Amino acid sequence: MTNTFKYFLIYKPYGMLSQFTKEVEQHCTLADLNYKFEKDIYPVGRLDKDSEGLLILSNDKKLTEALLNPKNKHSRNYWVQVDKIPTIEALQQLKEGVEIKVNKKKHKCLPTKVQLLPQPPVLPERDPPIRFRKEIPTTWLEISLFEGKNRQVRKMTAKVGHPTLRLVRHQIVNLHLGSMKVGEVCETDQKTIYKKLELNNIR
Repeated sequence: MTNTFKYFLIYKPYGMLSQFTKEVEQHCTLADLNYKFEKDIYPVGRLDKDSEGLLILSNDKKLTEALLNPKNKHSRNYWVQVDKIPTIEALQQLKEGVEIKVNKKKHKCLPTKVQLLPQPPVLPERDPPIRFRKEIPTTWLEISLFEGKNRQVRKMTAKVGHPTLRLVRHQIVNLHLGSMKVGEVCETDQKTIYKKLELNNIR
């Protein structure tokens, strides 16, 4: 590997696509971040438009291949606000792995780690805020996945009767959002990111 590789962590805002190109003029994309990226920098994985949080950008294809290969089972941790209060049975279903649709085909999710958060995580207000309904309580969960299917968390919580209201990815393996602010871009180095993503075995 050479020193030409670049690595960035961003705190993706709600409503932003995980890509640089606009499909329609109204789209908000990574190009709208207050940072000038080189043309060979691309996101490593994705967060859907309605999700927020940690996203890695790089031009290191080995990192991308290693991190996205489901055989490596890299953990991705999410704070998830859901409708109502999940039952023990609903949480157990999530832990064991529910069946969802991926590309119109049935997919049995891998077992996940799920826990109820005793209090909401400390997060900036979302813009726009989620729809508040006084008569219906909400619950914050922490969900850890070891695979990354399209809109997987949302499909999983909906499957057990608790639609996702807000979703924030706060950790990938040992990389954390920490004190990053929404829309912030932080450049890091190869040694640090490989260590925190436990990728040293692919050197």
